[in-house]
Amino acid sequence: MITDGKKILITGADGFIGSHLTEELVRRGYNIRAFVLYNSFNSWGWLDSLDKEVLKNIEIFSGDVRDPYGVRQAIKGCDIVFHLAALIGIPYSYHSPDTYVDTNIKGTLNILQAAREYNCERVLITSTSEVYGTAQYVPINENHPKQPQSPYSASKIGADAIAMSFYNAFNLPITIARPFNTYGPRQSARAIIPTIITQIANGVKEIKLGDLTPTRDFNYVKDTCEGFIAISNSDKTIGKEINIASNCEISVLDTLNLIKKIMNSEVEFIADKQRLRPKNSEVFRLWGDNTLIKSLTDFEPKYSVEKGLTETCEWFSDPENLKQYKGNIYNV
Repeated sequence: MITDGKKILITGADGFIGSHLTEELVRRGYNIRAFVLYNSFNSWGWLDSLDKEVLKNIEIFSGDVRDPYGVRQAIKGCDIVFHLAALIGIPYSYHSPDTYVDTNIKGTLNILQAAREYNCERVLITSTSEVYGTAQYVPINENHPKQPQSPYSASKIGADAIAMSFYNAFNLPITIARPFNTYGPRQSARAIIPTIITQIANGVKEIKLGDLTPTRDFNYVKDTCEGFIAISNSDKTIGKEINIASNCEISVLDTLNLIKKIMNSEVEFIADKQRLRPKNSEVFRLWGDNTLIKSLTDFEPKYSVEKGLTETCEWFSDPENLKQYKGNIYNV
């Protein structure tokens, strides 16, 4: 449980979900160390965009989760770990799968080894709904079979398995948090919702997308962060894999039409073959069951898809935010 005086490490704090989780925990008064990917520009990713009053209360640690020595230094002195650092782009995993093994599997192993060495009280490992593949039944609960339909999903299945082995073999207090299709401000343009919004915001007349038939269980990023926090505040979640989901689904086509309505756009859709996944790799249906997280915590989604998309469209439509995206190209 997160209590005053506890030191919290967030890996991937420079990324989309990680920056929102970092910001929320700082605003609640917690002691945060943010693990960001080292780079020669000294960029802290999305943390650079936070209010200065928030940022001054964050301890920054620059490193790489693939480096076990650096990971040990980052975790030393921390009580709770939220491990979000990962490579997540599915198309990129098709031609660079080795990097996904190094970052997602070996990186997670480094976190687990260090957390065990320093006797961390809680370790939350971030999974993904992609591990389930196309739904064999809906809603998808935590007992649904795992289906590695991309190198990315395979790497996350491997990372989850390594994490659970540390719970079973060493009694490390692990929880696997499994968000479904998070979206919102700061999301990478490789994801479907920013892809749609940035193209419309840039004034195109024809929008390039892939398959519009798949369904997704979209969760606004603030709800996803609440899910992480709720899981960490319940001892009942230790040793479990837990969905963070809205328990509803919407097709990509309906999502496009909803965004067009919000943005008052008449943009036309054209199919772009390079945006299609290989036939057996596409996940055609995702609809997450959130019964378990509700039974173990006080989690309750607060954002409808329309409310979340409205806030997301407003953020991306701000010229200062939009200029950070290359909406005119296909982002893998």
